[in-house]
Amino acid sequence: MGGCAGKARRDDDDKLDFKGGNVHIITSKEGWDQKIAEANRDGKTVVANFSASWCGPCRVIAPVYAEMSKTYPQLMFLTIDVDDLMDFSSSWDIRATPTFFFLKNGQQIDKLVGANKPELEKKVLAAADGGSS
Repeated sequence: MGGCAGKARRDDDDKLDFKGGNVHIITSKEGWDQKIAEANRDGKTVVANFSASWCGPCRVIAPVYAEMSKTYPQLMFLTIDVDDLMDFSSSWDIRATPTFFFLKNGQQIDKLVGANKPELEKKVLAAADGGSS
């Protein structure tokens, strides 16, 4: 179920690797607003991953998340580094990383805390099918 709650920042400043996927990295509140507006216009459900580069479980789930973004192009996959956007992340009451939010028309329809691959797959599939679990 792994989740990171502490700030055990590593010395290296490696970013999470979402290579090969269709994951949009959000680096500002404006970037978030733009992607949410785009998703709403296109009728897409958003999967937002609040994570941190120093979080072991975040690193483990990142390639899975990237792969899902290719498998489910009808969804919009976003990722937010909680350290890069601290105030914004705080506004979402992030208590552990990774935390995944599922949004439809800008409203939360589901949430998952922790790097629980089977549960994330289940929730992403449900979102892709138009509902939430």
